Amino acid sequence: MKLGRTGFSRIAHAFVYSMQGFRAAIKHEAAFRQEMIIALILVPTAFWLTTDPLHLMAMLGSILLVLIVEILNSAIEAVVDRTGDEPHPLAGRAKDMGSAAVFLALLNVILMWGLVLYQLYFYS
Repeated sequence: MKLGRTGFSRIAHAFVYSMQGFRAAIKHEAAFRQEMIIALILVPTAFWLTTDPLHLMAMLGSILLVLIVEILNSAIEAVVDRTGDEPHPLAGRAKDMGSAAVFLALLNVILMWGLVLYQLYFYS
């Protein structure tokens, strides 16, 4: 059995690997870069629109979810592309399902922001 790092060493190395993942996403994934730009606009906008903690949690959480799902989708695509160049139905299905997950996360942003803005400005 292989013994891994423990304690602070494990946490420090996990942080380094996470930062490598962020750098890879920014360098290689145009969709992630676009969503980061949108996030950089929406995060301050959320704080400008409301100070209610639940509203902020819904708005910021929905943005964070898009970034998380995009990174996972990119990881799926990288693994599928690594396995070979020839088309395979399972490879196509995996990529399509990852794309569908990103779509649902983006839809979640629209719904969360729409509900919060409705409650703030139109709900009596």
